[in-house]
Amino acid sequence: MKNNKLLLIFTRNPELGKVKTRLAKTVGDETALKIYIFLLQKTREVSLKVSSDKAIYYSVKIRENDIWDTNSYQKHLQMGDDLGFRMQHAFQQSFKDGYQKVVIIGSDLYDLTPEIIENSFIQLDTSDVVLGPAKDGGYYLLGMKTVHPAIFQNKEWGTASVLRETLEDLKDKKVSLLEELNDVDVYEDIENHPAFQQFLKT
Repeated sequence: MKNNKLLLIFTRNPELGKVKTRLAKTVGDETALKIYIFLLQKTREVSLKVSSDKAIYYSVKIRENDIWDTNSYQKHLQMGDDLGFRMQHAFQQSFKDGYQKVVIIGSDLYDLTPEIIENSFIQLDTSDVVLGPAKDGGYYLLGMKTVHPAIFQNKEWGTASVLRETLEDLKDKKVSLLEELNDVDVYEDIENHPAFQQFLKT
């Protein structure tokens, strides 16, 4: 453990037909996989510039020789039946390992920057929880100094009510909100984004 801050990155193993399934309905499985690999590489590029320890949490299987270099990233497997349980387990493990500030992100955000992540750690100096609102009603980042179990329970993950319900669970806590960003889930998220035109040319 190099410092007291840990960045968790939740990823799906990049397999054909298993990633970006909502996007694949429009662009096809092969293009959806290419876009997801592109997003993984972008997430790696951004996270390497963050001055915290880093851990990758794989959805299915830990990969040894992939883009996540073991010199820079701890490697773990997500545990639990739904996203809430999986995130809660990852936070609990991180605090058990001695980290004092833990932030989690996914791997489908092209517009996330190292500065936003660094700022989330700074916000935890004065806030109990930090959240990065996503345009679809969820959140792209969650940071805490201790586990708040209620926010991981009774959520319809991937729906527009997640952020609102999470804030309701935290109404007696000091919450810091970051700028709103758009994660990549469906075709409309990328159709006009310059970075993705290379995948959409017919």
